[in-house]
Amino acid sequence: GQKVCYGAFKRSCYKLAYFQDLSRRVGFQEARQACEIDGGALLSLESEAEQQLIENMLQNLTRSGSGISDGDFWIGLWRSGDGLATSSACPDLYQWADGSVSPFRNWYTDEPSCGSEACVVMYHQPTANPGLGGPYLYQWNDDRCNMKH
Repeated sequence: GQKVCYGAFKRSCYKLAYFQDLSRRVGFQEARQACEIDGGALLSLESEAEQQLIENMLQNLTRSGSGISDGDFWIGLWRSGDGLATSSACPDLYQWADGSVSPFRNWYTDEPSCGSEACVVMYHQPTANPGLGGPYLYQWNDDRCNMKH
């Protein structure tokens, strides 16, 4: 991925990594480690404005003619342990991997579903038929941490 820097946000540089080759996609912990080795962290989103910036970056990447298709992106939100995973308190158990404390969330309708899904992706499924929450684009979904994104 190419690093892109802006001055308006707490973390001024972002790097998107997208692999069309499914064999190169990784689980949450591998993605987290790759970001840390690269001197960064999985994305923490702190506001609607930052969410919009990332959406614009993904749209530009899609329009660049690189043939990007469906493929969700890991973000740095996750739930550790299974404490209250099935209770109504579950959404409050999600935390940012880099220690950020932002309460901003952009869940897709009926998410998070909790249970065994403890790591969060930003949807990027432009070819999927829309669901109850509309197109599966840019909203968040909890997923199994070992899924490859």
